[in-house]
Amino acid sequence: MAKIREIYVCRSCGAQSAQWRGQCPRCREWNTLEAVQAARPSPGGALSPKSHGPSRILPLAEVTGGDHCAFGTGLEALDRILGRGFVPGAAILVGGEPGIGKSTLLLQLAGAVAREGKTVLYASGEESLPQIRNRAERLDVLHDSLLAVATSRVEDLFPVLENPESAPALMIVDSVQTLASDAAEGLPGNVSQVRTVATELVERCRRSGTALVLVGHVTKDGTLAGPRLLEHLVDTVISLEGDRREMFRMLRVLKNRFGPNQELLIFRMVRKGLELVEDPSTFFLGARDTSLSGTAVVMAVDGQRPFAVEIQALATKSYLSIPRRTGLGFDVNRLHLLLAVLEKRLRLNFGQADIYAKVGGGMRLQEPGLDLALVAALLSSFYDIPLPERCVLWGEVDLNGQIRPVSGQDIRMKQAMRLGYNPILCPENAKSRGLATVADLQRVLFRKG
Repeated sequence: MAKIREIYVCRSCGAQSAQWRGQCPRCREWNTLEAVQAARPSPGGALSPKSHGPSRILPLAEVTGGDHCAFGTGLEALDRILGRGFVPGAAILVGGEPGIGKSTLLLQLAGAVAREGKTVLYASGEESLPQIRNRAERLDVLHDSLLAVATSRVEDLFPVLENPESAPALMIVDSVQTLASDAAEGLPGNVSQVRTVATELVERCRRSGTALVLVGHVTKDGTLAGPRLLEHLVDTVISLEGDRREMFRMLRVLKNRFGPNQELLIFRMVRKGLELVEDPSTFFLGARDTSLSGTAVVMAVDGQRPFAVEIQALATKSYLSIPRRTGLGFDVNRLHLLLAVLEKRLRLNFGQADIYAKVGGGMRLQEPGLDLALVAALLSSFYDIPLPERCVLWGEVDLNGQIRPVSGQDIRMKQAMRLGYNPILCPENAKSRGLATVADLQRVLFRKG
């Protein structure tokens, strides 16, 4: 038997609310909400199988593809990493820190899709319609096919999805944590509300053939807030990363049912929104001075995209009883490990030196390929000898001081040769000056040992 719950209905306009309010959220009349008893809907609310008939079981070979042709996002590079662009009925989850540019990028994409003659609905629970319009004017994306609604009730979005013929081609919900459903209890953003809102939107958009983009908040650890079910419900998970104080943003694909995973795009924040960096190969090097010691260039790979990043290190005499060890842009434990390897294998004394290291340009790297460049930068600062002007490095350093190959060896090599780097120092390879140990690196670059 369905459980009984109490809801509040406006006697003026009939609007429903899960909690009592002094003012009706729809008609703005005061003291018109009255408590009524209502049966609690089954899990999923209107999404119960009874609401759209029983599902048919068919041989997979007899299933027709239907009209599910993907349409472009307005950015060719984004179409490529998503697989085919926006797929009708598919759901995409976009996460990122506050102020990183999620709403800006999605409004730009909404305008680009609208210019192609497709209807786009931008639903916001964080901004009013005048705020959305002002931002759209600044980005120059206003179009008759770009619709907008400001609401905190997910039920307000259902009418446009009832008829597949008139449903929008793309719906952007900013954000899923700001919407609430009458089928769940609690305030917007709690686990029950997020699960219900996401499930209802994904199921309705799948039936209507509308591509759905959900914006999700992140926790202080950088992971998507809400239940883990949220990531399983959608077809694609995208993370927009970067430092709000820097000009660049990184769009990373974490999950993708229609294309490759771990792909990366680099955007630059400009006055009119986010601008794609067409060739990020040397974007993070900036105005690098090759005559200074303590710097090295690593050919890093994120997904299938290689780009050159500067690694900086500073080794200076310490006046503290316990010398400092600081690392920015990578795991500082990697710095401790490499210093121990250098002391053991090269018999160097870092015990009386403060060591500082960072990844240039505000970039964050997690791959093991930066080990060799970090070692080269540390030795360069320790000996106060700059590296060759066009030197590039990559490789993993193990606890025995040996240099091991890393993934993406071929694409790193091709990119390094295309950019004219020489010497290319990496694990042993037929096309490069192969290094076997950190002692080889010390001997090649500094004529030591």
